[in-house]
Amino acid sequence: MNLIMLGAPGSGKGTMAKLIAKDFALPHISTGDIFRENIKNQTEIGKQAKAIIDRGELVPDEITIKIVENRLKEDDCKDGFILDGFPRNLTQAKALENFAKIDRVILLDVPNEEIERRMSGRRTCKDCGEIYNTETYDKTTCAKCGGELYQREDDKLETVRNRLEVYERQTAPLINFYQDKIFRAEGKDTPQETYEPVKIELSLVK
Repeated sequence: MNLIMLGAPGSGKGTMAKLIAKDFALPHISTGDIFRENIKNQTEIGKQAKAIIDRGELVPDEITIKIVENRLKEDDCKDGFILDGFPRNLTQAKALENFAKIDRVILLDVPNEEIERRMSGRRTCKDCGEIYNTETYDKTTCAKCGGELYQREDDKLETVRNRLEVYERQTAPLINFYQDKIFRAEGKDTPQETYEPVKIELSLVK
């Protein structure tokens, strides 16, 4: 089963993908994680990506497409996968058709105001990458490893609003592109409440 998680930045795609990955034994492929790994290791792609991501813009298609195509060739993807953060526009979606067949697209519907509130409260551990929200966790150190928590540049309110504008302009058209494969999930509830209908839907996919 080959899946795509679709939704605005901060809609909960990563959380949903992890729940699906666990229950359906599928690798969770997050382009954000791949880029963050490259940024951390200061690879050439990482350096290019960091400057772009910090401005709240998208990494160029040719770089992203190649990274995803290479990842899907790995052995753990032969029985299926979940793509999180790819495709982000029609160019990427059309390129994806050349190397993968998609069975379902899970669309998370969350109001922009809710996304702004969630993302501006996010804090990330500098050491292990664990993510918290100031609404539910008010400490400055990670509960998992004790590392320092900080606010990523792309979680600051001004950048969040820019990312939402980019999403509306470039990514929202994918809803029409995948209209016959879309399953809509109301994303403003708790992760588990959002996940239940998604789980039922995916259990019916042949």
